[in-house]
Amino acid sequence: MSRDLKRPTTGQSWCSWPSLALLVMVTLSLGPVTLAMRVTSSGPQTLQLAQGEQARVDCIYTPDPEDIGELDIEWTLVSPDTTKKDQLIISYSGRSKYLHGDPALTEGVDFAASDPSQGDASLSISSVDAAHAGTYQCKVKKSPGVDMRKVSLVVLERPSAPKCWVEGDEAVGQPVSLRCKSDQGSGPLQYEWRRESGGPIPPSVTQNSVLGELLINNHSVDLAGIYSCEVANAVGKERCRLNLQAIKPPNRAGVIAGTVCGCLLLIIIILIIIWLLIFRWERKRYEKEHSNEIREDAPSPESRPVSRDPSLQSKVAYSQLSQTHKHHPSSTSTSYTATKYDSRYGYIV
Repeated sequence: MSRDLKRPTTGQSWCSWPSLALLVMVTLSLGPVTLAMRVTSSGPQTLQLAQGEQARVDCIYTPDPEDIGELDIEWTLVSPDTTKKDQLIISYSGRSKYLHGDPALTEGVDFAASDPSQGDASLSISSVDAAHAGTYQCKVKKSPGVDMRKVSLVVLERPSAPKCWVEGDEAVGQPVSLRCKSDQGSGPLQYEWRRESGGPIPPSVTQNSVLGELLINNHSVDLAGIYSCEVANAVGKERCRLNLQAIKPPNRAGVIAGTVCGCLLLIIIILIIIWLLIFRWERKRYEKEHSNEIREDAPSPESRPVSRDPSLQSKVAYSQLSQTHKHHPSSTSTSYTATKYDSRYGYIV
C-alpha cells in the first residue's frame, strides 16, 4: 500500500464546493417568495347582536402583486348539515354586485364598501333577525391567489321589561320573597336584585340569579325600602322596582283579650234574649190560664123577663125604689146607695 494515501479525518465534511454552487443556482432560479392573496381581518370570530341591530361582518383582504386574475368575492351562509350545499347570498364579479337566494334572507344585505375591489369585502346587514343567524364565509379570489374567512353571527332577543312582585306576608318576623320575571328574551337571562334605599342587601338575604328570587327568611323593619331587579343577557338589559314594606304585627295579648271579651258579651246577649223569650211565653200562658179560671167561677145570671117597653122598665124600677124607702124609715144618719144600670140584666141595680 502506498504511503501517500490518507484516511479521511473523523468529522470531516463530505460537502464539496461544486454541491454548494448547485444549491445556490436552484434557489436563484425559483425567484422571490410569493405571499399570494390574504384576508387580513382580525375581528371577532363570533358576533352577538340583538334583533333589529345593524350587522357588519368584516372581510379585509390584501392581494399579492402576482395576483393578476379577475377579482371574485363570494359571501355564503354555511349549512350546518355537511351533506347540504352552502347558500350563496351575495357576490362581486366583473365590477358588479349580485344577490342570490331567498329574498327574505337577502333583504337589507349589501357590501359595506361602495367599491369592494379596493380591499374591503365586508358584509353589511341593515336589520338582523333570527333568519340571519348562522356561519358566514367570505371568499376572495384573484388568480392565482385565494383566501377565505368564517364568522359566526348569533342573533339574540333583548329581554322584555320584567315584572316585580312580593310573595308572602310583609309582616315583621315572617319570611318574604321578592320575585322578578321577564317573559321574553334570549337565554341565558341573569337576574340581579339591588337595594336603592337603606343600604346594601345584607348577606343573610339569599339571591338566586337564575330564577330572579330574593329570599328574606326573617323580615324586619331594617329591610324595608325600595328594591330594583335587573334582567340582562348578552345584548340588553331591563329593570323593574318595588317598595317592600314592614308591617308590625298587632299585640297578640290585646287581640286575645278582645276576642274573649267579645265572646262573653255575645253569650250574655244571647242568654238575655233567651230569658226574655221564656218570660214572655210564661206570661202569656199565665194570663190565658187565669182568664179561664175567672170564667169558670163566675155565677150564671138570673133569668128575668125583660120588657121591651123602656117606660115600663122605668116604672118598675121606681116602684121598687119607693117600697124600699117605706120599709126603711129615715134615721138620723141617712146613707144613700148609688144605683147603676146593668146591661146584663136590663135594669137598675
